[in-house]
Amino acid sequence: MNTWVKSSYSDRDGANCVEWAPASATSGIIPLRDSKRPTGPLLHIPASAFADLVSAIKGGAFSA
Repeated sequence: MNTWVKSSYSDRDGANCVEWAPASATSGIIPLRDSKRPTGPLLHIPASAFADLVSAIKGGAFSA
């Protein structure tokens, strides 16, 4: 079972959040999900792509 972490960029009330399972990083694949639908579909991306995404977000590549 995965332990899910909410994005620190999520809004204050906890809605509209992206969650990820850091323990899965050891497999080289990161699962992502929408916090509104925890039993919904997962998006699986390579750990390197996830690292690039986080860097882009932190670098301001996306507007809020």
